[in-house]
This record gives sequence, structure tokens and C-alpha cells, in this order.
Amino acid sequence: MKKVIILLVCVAAFISCKNENKTEQKEETTISNSSERTEKQSDGLTLLKGEFVYYGGAAVLQTHTEIYGVLVTDKTLELNKLAEKHKTEPTDMVQVEIRGKITNHKDEKILWENKVEIVEILQVKSASKDDKNVVKLEK
Repeated sequence: MKKVIILLVCVAAFISCKNENKTEQKEETTISNSSERTEKQSDGLTLLKGEFVYYGGAAVLQTHTEIYGVLVTDKTLELNKLAEKHKTEPTDMVQVEIRGKITNHKDEKILWENKVEIVEILQVKSASKDDKNVVKLEK
């Protein structure tokens, strides 16, 4: 008797279920043509904002998530000249906004895992005057 009641409950449950025809809404994706994208969006460069320091022939860019070894090029030296206006010590970091090519290729001089080649300098400004971030080298 219990089996019959369980069978009737199961059949009633299946019958009472609504027979819905689900229509899948296709999500429209818009692929913009290269003519609609700006030149800066399609050049493969990455915008990086962070603190930059160049000292002793080596340059480092520290963003809020990563540390990048900077490949020393003419743009790196140009950025260093602009940054020196905002430094009080040679080891001071300055806030920069650059566009560059990120790479993970091994380099004999730069031992950081992530490296960046600066292609465009957008902004350079003084870092915050927080004494906790000061590096002093004694001679």
C-alpha cells in the first residue's frame, strides 16, 4: 500500500510540474571593428600606474599589485630625467603613469619575473611624503 501511495505522489508531482519551453536569450556580443577602436586600444600596450625609481643603472616600477623590472631604454632615461625634478634623494620613488610592453622573457640583467619596456610617458608627479617609504643609503 505504501508503494502505491509513493507512486501516486511521484506521478502527481511530475504531472503538476509546469511544462515550460525555456527560450534561451542569446547574449549579443559586440565585436568592435578596428576602425571603431582607438589607436591606443589596439596597440597592445598596457597602462601602468605606480612608483618608479632609477638608481645605479637599474629601474623598478612598483604598482599596487606587482613589481616590474624596467628595461633601460631611451624612454627610461627620459622618465628618470623627468622624475629627478620631483626627488629630494637619488633613491626617492616618484608616482608615474606610463604605457608599456610587459614581458616575462628572461633577461641577464633584470632578475624580476615581470619586466616592462616603457613606450609612452603619460604623467610624473611627486610621491607622497610618507617617512615609512624612504630608503636611505649611507656612505
